[in-house]
Amino acid sequence: MTFELAQVNIARLLAPLTDARLRDFVDALEPVNALADAAPGFVWRLQTEDGDATAVRAFAWDAGESAGVIVNMSVWRSIDELAAFAFSGRHREVLRRRREWFERMTEAVAALWWVPRGHRPTTGEAEERIRHLRAHGPTPYAFTLRQTFAPDADVAEPGRPEWLCPT
Repeated sequence: MTFELAQVNIARLLAPLTDARLRDFVDALEPVNALADAAPGFVWRLQTEDGDATAVRAFAWDAGESAGVIVNMSVWRSIDELAAFAFSGRHREVLRRRREWFERMTEAVAALWWVPRGHRPTTGEAEERIRHLRAHGPTPYAFTLRQTFAPDADVAEPGRPEWLCPT
């Protein structure tokens, strides 16, 4: 079976997206998403039919006292291609300014996991992966860019979807 890399990252907003304090972030969304869409290794990203990723509602359970949770979820061909995009160019510039727009979080805010080629993860899957990572740390079921696992890593996980188990 051939696998692709799913990733989710979330952030708790310091203010609503319509607030002037988030203008630079909102203005950067379209150009950064266009760069991601054209990046080597990019496969898919979560967005509404209108192309709006900020309108996706998920992780409400994690909002706390914030203005809400913003979700970024995408699929890539490899860990290296995701990392090359995430830590370079315009995306890196925006990433450096995240404290201006988002609450500081001590829990895991990003998770990676392997999916069968062609599978598009749901926000429910993403929530499960973040919860698992927070509870158990990096495992083949949910990991980070700092501690990765090969797509064929075979470590039993409670509730692990059958299609993810290598045979």
